[in-house]
Amino acid sequence: MILAINQLDAGTPLKPMGVNLTLHPFHISMTEIKYNAAKKSLEISEKIFWDDLEVELNEYSKSKINFLKPANKEELNKLVGRYILEHTDIYINEKKIALNYLGYEIEEDVAWIYIEAVNIPAPKTAEIKNSILFKNFPAQQNIINFYRDKTPKSLRLIESQTEGKINF
Repeated sequence: MILAINQLDAGTPLKPMGVNLTLHPFHISMTEIKYNAAKKSLEISEKIFWDDLEVELNEYSKSKINFLKPANKEELNKLVGRYILEHTDIYINEKKIALNYLGYEIEEDVAWIYIEAVNIPAPKTAEIKNSILFKNFPAQQNIINFYRDKTPKSLRLIESQTEGKINF
């Protein structure tokens, strides 16, 4: 039986290969950036719907990706890292910083992406570019919460504005 995805309502459960999937009516990622003053580092975690990332990576890699049952998990990890780092830039105090991709994990319907940056001075400004998923999901929103202290400063990045600046 073949289902036309565009004919299903959002929230309709699907069970391909016995896995329960639900179409979500919105496309959003949440990125949390924490400045660790003691270690002079940025600790970054990004929460993305894994099925959206899978669609994007299928096109990006020109191959079939399966997050739940990858043919080669190590290769998928490298692909995820390459894609994320190509679509993410951070400038602290007007200097581009080197980002180190640490890995990902799947938790229910999301992929958690982990990144770090070391030898980072105390941020006075942060410029962030996050252009993930816009190629296949023009309504995608990438929410950034940057914690220098306990209270975050936030950005909402969209296809027409993939960069934003925070002043501390």
